[in-house]
Amino acid sequence: MRFFLFSVILILLTSCGAAKVSYDYDNQTDFSSYTTYNYFDDMETGLSELDEKRLLDAMDASLSEKGFMFAEEPDVFINITSSVFRSQPGNNVGVGLGGGGGSLGGGVSIGIPVGSPKLRREIQLDFVDANKDLLIWQALSESSFREADAPREKEEKLQILVAEMFSKYPPAKRN
Repeated sequence: MRFFLFSVILILLTSCGAAKVSYDYDNQTDFSSYTTYNYFDDMETGLSELDEKRLLDAMDASLSEKGFMFAEEPDVFINITSSVFRSQPGNNVGVGLGGGGGSLGGGVSIGIPVGSPKLRREIQLDFVDANKDLLIWQALSESSFREADAPREKEEKLQILVAEMFSKYPPAKRN
């Protein structure tokens, strides 16, 4: 019983911080033809300068593992955008009072939010075919974010996030 309870608590704690990643791509694209990449010159990531460098370093390492090479005239241009927002607390406590007598009635209800809003960060990666100027693949992540994290923690979180975002690249071929 203790093992079961411990397992449930561990799953709940780890699932709260996990990133949600969704993907979209052009299913007519032959992804094996792309071997080089570069970033858009006018890219405005929405990240701090240090976080942008951490993200680009993690992406360069991940793309290198997938066989991509950085090039001045690439097959694919990459655009990165991000935003930080406050999530709404998921729980509310309601307290209600009521009374009545005869044909008269009344009531009071108070909603108290439980917990404080958490910061969330959304990062979007767009792969654009450099020759056709067409979006071919996109990953969108949403994860928890703490500005007060230590630099090493930020780097590790971004590395994990990038690994998750590239876990489904290239998309599996469908017959």
